[in-house]
Amino acid sequence: MEATKPQPINWFPSYSNNDKIPLGTYVLYELLEENLGENMKPIEKTPFVSLRDSTISGNYLFINDYLSFDKAEIDKLFAWAEKGNNLFFSANSIGERLLDTLHLEMNTAVLINRIGTEPMLQLTNKKLNETKPYHLKRDIPLRYFSEIDTLKQTVLGETQAFNDTLKITQPLANFIKAPIGKGNIYVHTQPEIFSNFFMLSEENAQHTQNVLSYINNGNDILWDKNYKSGKAIQVSPLYILLNNKYLKWAYYLVLIGALLFVLFEGKRKQRSIPIVKPLTNKTFEYTRTIAGMYIDEKQFHEIAKKQISLFMEYIRIQLRIPTEKWNARFFEAVAARTGNTPEGTKNLFTFLEKIENQKDTSQQELQKLYNDINAFKNKTDGKS
Repeated sequence: MEATKPQPINWFPSYSNNDKIPLGTYVLYELLEENLGENMKPIEKTPFVSLRDSTISGNYLFINDYLSFDKAEIDKLFAWAEKGNNLFFSANSIGERLLDTLHLEMNTAVLINRIGTEPMLQLTNKKLNETKPYHLKRDIPLRYFSEIDTLKQTVLGETQAFNDTLKITQPLANFIKAPIGKGNIYVHTQPEIFSNFFMLSEENAQHTQNVLSYINNGNDILWDKNYKSGKAIQVSPLYILLNNKYLKWAYYLVLIGALLFVLFEGKRKQRSIPIVKPLTNKTFEYTRTIAGMYIDEKQFHEIAKKQISLFMEYIRIQLRIPTEKWNARFFEAVAARTGNTPEGTKNLFTFLEKIENQKDTSQQELQKLYNDINAFKNKTDGKS
């Protein structure tokens, strides 16, 4: 269900002419390219680099949600405009350096009685046939110029937040013209009017056309593609390798060499398997050595006591019966858990007691003790 459900609409403020999302500029770019032909020129590089070409002239168009230039770029752009060219900036937010240079201040309009703001837009020139404001039916920032240089700058467009009435009663400047040398600088605060969303909604394209009519003077339109939030950025390190002919072929040779190595030298080779000798039972050898020493010294009584001690440990651990007291109850418990008769059990423990209490044990008694204990344990383990 998650994979098949409709994807949410992407409202990212791209303003790239390659994007068909609501806030892309694919529709506007295609229309301009269709109508202007060779006079429509995309600029991939920064203004500082592109304007080094002295043959470039016309109208430089910057559209994005945010525009900011350093001092060197501003100086380059203004010097270019003074020669008789036009600069057109449209953005919700403009860098402080550009605003200070133009003596402008920006602010955001809000409505106290509504959660969102939907801008209404109109141009001050009534000859552009705008009988009523254009309504941007979406909650977006409504930016305007709170301070302009009224002696040199002209207000071309006005805005106001929609409040149930499609009429601008308290206009706020959102589009101004500032002459510079032989050219002009246009600053606009609502780049959404150039987006796919606005262009394809009702008759809004007319407003976009009217705004751009100020730079429709027959000269080239230089479309900035560098200052775009949605521009493609190469983040892969392979871009550096493949962008250089020599590095690219070096990279290909490494891949081909690795492939050849895998094919011819990477075959699995059978290695000899070392013979692992089984571990010897050192405990058994140690026990045999100690037992042999006792037998050589004819210490049969000591061996007998060791056997009895091991048998008692067997009773405690295997049968879980305490061996402190040897009484009728003890004999019955041992007999019940081993499968031996109570009488046979009592006889065995009587013999054990005799061996423990005597001072010396003969070889025949030791042999009998060994046989009796083994017979008792074998019956316990089900071997007899």
